[in-house]
Amino acid sequence: MSDRIRVLLADDHSLVRKGFRRMLEDDPAIEVVGEAANGPQAVEAAEQLKPNVIVMDLAMPELDGIQAASQILKKQPEMGILILSMYSEDTYVRNAFSAGVRGYLLKNALEVDLPYAIKEIAAGRKVVAPGLTMPGPQEQESDFDKLTQREREVLQYIVQGKSNKEIANILGLSANTVAVHRANLMQALGIHRTADLVVYAIRKGLVTLPDAPTPEK
Repeated sequence: MSDRIRVLLADDHSLVRKGFRRMLEDDPAIEVVGEAANGPQAVEAAEQLKPNVIVMDLAMPELDGIQAASQILKKQPEMGILILSMYSEDTYVRNAFSAGVRGYLLKNALEVDLPYAIKEIAAGRKVVAPGLTMPGPQEQESDFDKLTQREREVLQYIVQGKSNKEIANILGLSANTVAVHRANLMQALGIHRTADLVVYAIRKGLVTLPDAPTPEK
């Protein structure tokens, strides 16, 4: 069927991706066109495969789901992105919708109907997990909006414990440029110590730490 919904799965656990693929392949209206194991792979696959909907884990290595979504939507604003997360806190939900995603579901919810959510998002509608509140327009302004895309990327790597030099190598920048981004984002958030920055960023849902690896057979 040429009019099937093209879906990209982005999750750092291969067993999770396999489970989602099996669930979605049973629906004749949906076609899984690719998979990604981390944020940068999701960004690249989105550009190459042009899916209608991306099912994206929130906590992924390198770039988390919100960071990756923000990058993808900057180039392809029409793309529908559904975040799957273990986090039910309002800050994560607000930051996700602020980045432009259309859906936010909880991974551990037994009643998740993934095919239904994908169809809703493909139709341009928004979806939020039962028990969570869809943020209104006035609520979507957050600390996430105070930072530029590059500052968000730098913040993600700072939280992962990387030095300015390591971040510079990853992003293809000079260490001095990374230092400027670090100073600017700390000023924007009103924070002066790296340790405080890490705690604040995680508490406010500005970044996530990757899920602990699970044994995969």
